[in-house]
Amino acid sequence: MKKIFILSILSLSFGNLFAQSSGYWQQHVDYKMDVVMNVKNYQYKGKQELVYTNNSPDTLKRVFYHLFNNAFQPGSEMDARLQSIKDPDARMVNKINVGDKKIKESRIKTLKLNEIGYLNISNFTQDGVVANTKIVGTILEVTLAKPILPNSKTTFTLDFDGQVPVQIRRSGRNNVEGVELSMAQWYPKIAEFDFEGWHADPYIAREFHGVWGNFDVKITIDKDYVLGGSGYLQNSNEIGHGYQDAGVTVVYPKNIKPLTWHFYAPMVHDFTWAADKNYLHDVIKGPNNVDLHFLYKNKASVIENWKKLEPLMVKIMTSFNNTVGDYPYKQYSFIQGGDGGMEYAMCTLILGNGTVEGMLNSAPHELAHSWFQQILASNESKHPWMDEGFATYIEYLALNEIAVKKEENPFKETYLAYYKLVESGKEQPQTIPGDYYDENRLYSTASYYKGSIFLSQLEYVIGKENVNKTLKRYFQDFKFKHPTPNDIMRTAERVSGANLDWYLTNWTQTINTIDYGITCLREGADNKGLGAIITLERFGRMPMPIDILVEYTDGTKESFYIPLRMMNFEKVNSNPAVKRTVLNDWAWAYPTYEFSISRNKTEIRKITIDPSGLMADVKQADNTYEIK
Repeated sequence: MKKIFILSILSLSFGNLFAQSSGYWQQHVDYKMDVVMNVKNYQYKGKQELVYTNNSPDTLKRVFYHLFNNAFQPGSEMDARLQSIKDPDARMVNKINVGDKKIKESRIKTLKLNEIGYLNISNFTQDGVVANTKIVGTILEVTLAKPILPNSKTTFTLDFDGQVPVQIRRSGRNNVEGVELSMAQWYPKIAEFDFEGWHADPYIAREFHGVWGNFDVKITIDKDYVLGGSGYLQNSNEIGHGYQDAGVTVVYPKNIKPLTWHFYAPMVHDFTWAADKNYLHDVIKGPNNVDLHFLYKNKASVIENWKKLEPLMVKIMTSFNNTVGDYPYKQYSFIQGGDGGMEYAMCTLILGNGTVEGMLNSAPHELAHSWFQQILASNESKHPWMDEGFATYIEYLALNEIAVKKEENPFKETYLAYYKLVESGKEQPQTIPGDYYDENRLYSTASYYKGSIFLSQLEYVIGKENVNKTLKRYFQDFKFKHPTPNDIMRTAERVSGANLDWYLTNWTQTINTIDYGITCLREGADNKGLGAIITLERFGRMPMPIDILVEYTDGTKESFYIPLRMMNFEKVNSNPAVKRTVLNDWAWAYPTYEFSISRNKTEIRKITIDPSGLMADVKQADNTYEIK
C-alpha cells in the first residue's frame, strides 16, 4: 500500500508539471518489458510492449528504434570512429607495438563472436498486425502496418534477444573493476520525434535523446545477483538484498535459482540497471525524504570510501535542490559500474575503486544530470553543452559550498580550459553535434567547460541574482520537456528584462572571442583642472558590457559600468560598498570607448576590467593598467 501511494502522488505531480505551453507537444511512451538474463553466456531474451502516443500534428508512417548494442561489433560506425579520430577514448583502445612504435587499436575491432554486443528483433507487430522491419547498424527502421494519426495511440510488440558485450564503454560485462553487468542502452528504444523530425542518430560514442514515458520492467536473473537502477522496486519483499522493508526476512526456496526483479519508473526517458553477485547495498535518506541507494563491490578499500561518499551526496543533492529545484522522484542510485561516470534515469554508473576525492569528480556531476538531462531533457546529442555544461556549473557551485576553503570564483578551472582551447586554434562552434567534433578533447572542452561558462559568464552579464532566478524558472517551465538553447535564453530575458540574442548567438553558434583592453590613460582636465581619461578597445568580435574598477593611491576604490547598447539593460551593482557610476552605453560597431574620471592620473594606482573574473576575456594581460 505504501509503495502504491507514493507512485500515485508522483503520477499526480508529474501530470500537473507536464502542462504544456500553447503550441508545444511531445510524444509519450509506455513500456512493458520482460527479460531473462543468462549469466553463463551473458545473453538475454525479452518481450516488449510499447504503447506509443502521437501528440504531434504529423501522421507517422514509419518509426525508428535504437539498437545501441550493435555498436559493439567490428566494423560498426563506433569502431570506424575509434580508428579515425586523432585522440580516441583511452578506455576504448589497446596500445600495441608495431615495429618501434606504439599505436592505438580499437578494442571493438578485436572482439570475438562471444564478446560482441548485439540486439536482434523478431515478431514485430503493430496492434497485432505484422510490420516490416530493417536493421541498419544501430537503428531499426519500421514501416508501419497502418499510419499513426495525430492525437492517437498504437501498440507495438516485439521480441528481442541480445548479447552483453565485453565492456568497452559505459555498457557491458566484466569490466576493469570486476562488475559483471552494466546494462545501459540494452533494450530496443524508440527514437524521439519532435518539431525537428526524427532523431534516429546512430550510436557512435556520445550522448542520447529519448521519449518521455513510463517503464514497467521485469528482469529475471540468478538469485545471487544484486540489482540497482532506474525506477522503484515493486516486489522488495520477494527480493531482499537490502531492499526489503524493515523487519522482513526473505527466504529463498532451495529449488528456485532465478529471481524476478520488478521495477517501475514513471516519467523517465530511459531505463538502466546493473547487477553483480558481490554488491553491497546501503540506503540512506536524502533531502525531501528521497532514498539514496549506494551499490558497490564488497572490498575493504571500496567500502571505506563509499561510506565517506554517502553523507557528501546528501549535501550535494540539497545544493542542487536549492540552486535549480527539488528532485521530483523518491529514489536515486549511485552504482559502481566500472567505467567512468554516466548519467541515467534515477541512477548513475560510476567508477568505484578510487579515492573519495576521485569519486567526487564524477558522482556530483552525474547526479547534476538528473536536473540537466533527465528532468530538463534537452537534446543531448545535438546540444551537449546544455546538459554537460549546466551540470558542470551546478556541480562546481555545490563542491565549493561543501569545501572547507571556499573559492571566490569556483569556475576558474573552466575558464583556463576554455582559454587553452582558443589558443589551440582548433575550437569549433557549440552548434556541432557531439559526435561530429574533430577531436574528443575539443568536444569535452566545448561541452563541459565552455557550456558551464555560458551560465557563470551570464552572472557577469545580467547579475548573479538574475541567473539564480533564471535557473529556477527554467526548471519550473521546462521540466519533463525538451528545452532548446532558445528556451534558456528566453527564460533569462524574461527574468532580467535584458535582450540576450546576441549572447546566445556569439557564444554558442560562433567561435567569436571576447577581448577587451585598456589602451590609454591620460590627463584630461575638467573646468576645475582635474581628471583623467581612460581609453578602452574591443579587439575580439564578441561584445560585452564592461565593469571597470579603479583603485586610487589613497586606498579608495570606484567602479564604472558601461552597458552594452544592444542589451537595452542596466545591471544591478553587485558591490554596493563601492561607489558605482553608470556610463553611456557602448555600441558594438565602435571599436574604442573613452570615459573620464574626476581624479587625476597621478592619483590612480590600478585600473581593472572585470574584477570578478567571470568575463571570458581570452587575453588577460591588457585587462589591467597598473601604475608602479
